[in-house]
Amino acid sequence: MTWRWEYDPDEEHVIGGAPPAFVAEVEKKADELVRAASAFYLDGTGYREQDPKGGVAHVPGGFLNYQVIPRHECVYVLQVTYL
Repeated sequence: MTWRWEYDPDEEHVIGGAPPAFVAEVEKKADELVRAASAFYLDGTGYREQDPKGGVAHVPGGFLNYQVIPRHECVYVLQVTYL
């Protein structure tokens, strides 16, 4: 398995209707979060501890709420706020 990120529950629900430039910033930040998580959880699928707390990441024009699930090797983007 390889680390990735996803909108949860889906893209339309989380970020639908946001300006394309803002969506690009959110997806760029999600890529950064995936790189960080993959470096921190080297064997994500073998991770058996409690999942880390969710986080908030700021991007130009707003912010996003996310959750890292090491066993899934995935960063889930849960909510996006465009200001």
